[in-house]
Amino acid sequence: MKKTILFLGLCCLLWSNNEKNEGFIDDLEYGKYLYENPRGIGCKKCHGENGEGSIIAVYKHNGRQRELKAPAINNLPFERFYDRVTKSKGVMPKYFLVKKEIKVIYQYLASKKLSKQEDSNK
Repeated sequence: MKKTILFLGLCCLLWSNNEKNEGFIDDLEYGKYLYENPRGIGCKKCHGENGEGSIIAVYKHNGRQRELKAPAINNLPFERFYDRVTKSKGVMPKYFLVKKEIKVIYQYLASKKLSKQEDSNK
């Protein structure tokens, strides 16, 4: 059993170092995965498909209808995006993502914005 695990680990290492394939998935695929499900609940559920923001809940408080909104995150500079992800504020959970993970999520959102702009220019 230990030999099998060692062999599979060696295969993964060789696969990830292959010049044609820099890793199992590229940064945009990893960013997409993290955006959709970073630690059990995805950014997408609150911030929308493209990071444009959305209404999380509608409720009544003191007889008035209120909305809990997630802000748009697809237009933030990276420093502010990073700050918002790493510091818990309001209902935003803290995900304990490392800087590389935050960076690939940011790159993924930027790529979606770019592809959307390219589609509108056609």
